[in-house]
Amino acid sequence: MVLPLTHKKSLFRDTHKMPTNFTTNLNKSTNPLLAKAHKKIRALVGRAVSDFNMIEQGDRIMVCLSGGADSYTLLDMLMGLQQAAPIQFDMIAVNLDQKQPGFPEHVLPEYLEALGVEYRVVEEDTYSIVKKLIPEGKKTCSLCSRLRRGVLYNTAVELGATKIALGHHADDMVETAFLNMFHNGRLKSMPPKLVSDDKRNVVIRPLAYVREKPIKQYAALREFPIIPCNLCGSQENLQRQSVKVMLKQWDETSPGRVQNIFNALGRVTPSHLLDRGLFNFENLSIEDSENLEELDTAFDTENFQPLFSGIKVSAQ
Repeated sequence: MVLPLTHKKSLFRDTHKMPTNFTTNLNKSTNPLLAKAHKKIRALVGRAVSDFNMIEQGDRIMVCLSGGADSYTLLDMLMGLQQAAPIQFDMIAVNLDQKQPGFPEHVLPEYLEALGVEYRVVEEDTYSIVKKLIPEGKKTCSLCSRLRRGVLYNTAVELGATKIALGHHADDMVETAFLNMFHNGRLKSMPPKLVSDDKRNVVIRPLAYVREKPIKQYAALREFPIIPCNLCGSQENLQRQSVKVMLKQWDETSPGRVQNIFNALGRVTPSHLLDRGLFNFENLSIEDSENLEELDTAFDTENFQPLFSGIKVSAQ
């Protein structure tokens, strides 16, 4: 069921005011920093879910849990929304055990059982495949990611999931935009909602409006049992890592710049770019001027409303 936009906005945007009963009531936590962090992230998640109609009545959402700060936070927020929203949806947490040496297999099952969350651990030795095909010292991220996606997409179908929730956040989206520009010559990022490559799954990213820094702060306050990625996380000089460093420097020297870049991903003006597939330059004439939203202004100097209607996607 697709709900009217005005109704959808009421479902999730103020859910931080609703009571929850999983683990502890974070909004009433004795730790004011934790309560504040939870309220802020949950408001942004609710807004993103509403803006992109990520969750609908009767959905069964497969929440991908890697053991990192992003996925733990994602699960936390969706559990809160599940109890607060006036629509019904189910969740199942899924972890892919890629058989990395030293992977603590007990951590996630113990954590999820303590929460009372339905879960599935999928065992697939993608680690050996990656190590066999990628020479020592070369980047493993691309192949590892493709293999992981394939396993998760198949698992979602087997579980009858209608949506796959991933823990990508605003920084991931900005980084991906730069990586595509720097290395592929393309304006493209991670969308908050998409159809998977196999055309069998809808993928959602409820943390789309949340920066990485507050997620890490929240994870530290919640004391999640973080599991590091030893397969690719230890590799230095990765392309994405260099972009992360660039964004961190901008946050320090030019506060607000990364947010403006993120806002730009949702404020595209095709008539002021070069993509002939998005805008009909060939047949452009003066007669079209009344139908054009913008004319010869190439740089916007005036103040404008943020994309997210007053919700600041900050690094704090």
